[in-house]
Amino acid sequence: MAASAGDIRAGIEPLVIAAGAELDDLQIQAAGRREIVRVVVDRDGGVDLDLVSDVSRAISAVLDAEPLNSQFAGTFVLEVTSPGVDRPLTDVKHWRRAIDRLVEATLADGTSVTGRIVSVDADHVVLEVVSGKVHERRTVAHADLVRGLVQVEFNRVAPGADLPELLTTDDEGADDGH
Repeated sequence: MAASAGDIRAGIEPLVIAAGAELDDLQIQAAGRREIVRVVVDRDGGVDLDLVSDVSRAISAVLDAEPLNSQFAGTFVLEVTSPGVDRPLTDVKHWRRAIDRLVEATLADGTSVTGRIVSVDADHVVLEVVSGKVHERRTVAHADLVRGLVQVEFNRVAPGADLPELLTTDDEGADDGH
């Protein structure tokens, strides 16, 4: 007997909410004689390791006890994680949680636009689009958005962050170019 995702969700969702997060996704997958229970949690401001650890412990205790432990035919592996950067932005809350991130947005007319999310409200997403040296703010209705994908930026410095001193002008100790 495979575990019922509906029963598991009903049993663990209150724990996730009590921890200040949202149950973003629940998947139960057979893997040999055991099942993998994959729980994805998210919240505004992001998910840190402390939250994942707390939620994991709480869910584990509930899944190990009756009545939920009888849902599993054998053993199970619990994985609690946050959404990956590759999760498509399809809901208003996804867009809101990605404010200040660079995204490629696919529009309902088949075009796409790449820009940084400036703000999100119930009806619109405001993107700062850069084309050469021109910065333009573009407002897109949620109804016109098919999905967005966060673009990974390896060299971006967060606004207001202190830059590390990577180069010095002190040549003391130089060995004449050798």
